[in-house]
Amino acid sequence: MKKEEITTERKWNKRESISRSLDIFIHLVGYTLVLITVSMIFNDTVFVKNIYWGFLAVLIIFVLNRTIKPVLTWLTIPLTAMTLGLFYPLINAFILKLSDWILQSNFNVHGVWMLIIVSVVISIMNAIMDNWIIDGILKGGKRK
Repeated sequence: MKKEEITTERKWNKRESISRSLDIFIHLVGYTLVLITVSMIFNDTVFVKNIYWGFLAVLIIFVLNRTIKPVLTWLTIPLTAMTLGLFYPLINAFILKLSDWILQSNFNVHGVWMLIIVSVVISIMNAIMDNWIIDGILKGGKRK
């Protein structure tokens, strides 16, 4: 390879890395807004001390979703299949409860049934945020 090609390739990799980091950051900010909104709607079930702790909670949930959730999903495939997918929100509720345990009094979730409902609402709101708002921002307002 020529030196010019290597330099161009490094620049491209650097831009791609910055783009991915910015993409993840925008998603985390969007998910933080979703979590704060859910804590305002379900104030008896979800408590977030402030937006900083909300961002930290979303960061922890993001890491848990990337590490522990795939293992839990794989281990519970038979149970999820037997319940026709109704067990899956319990995994999301478990991730929320684990985040509650990690952050102690700064992020709290209460109850069992309301926690399952909240986890479903968070999933729906995150999907809406991803598909309509964040994709619009990242694509510069251009839709296919």
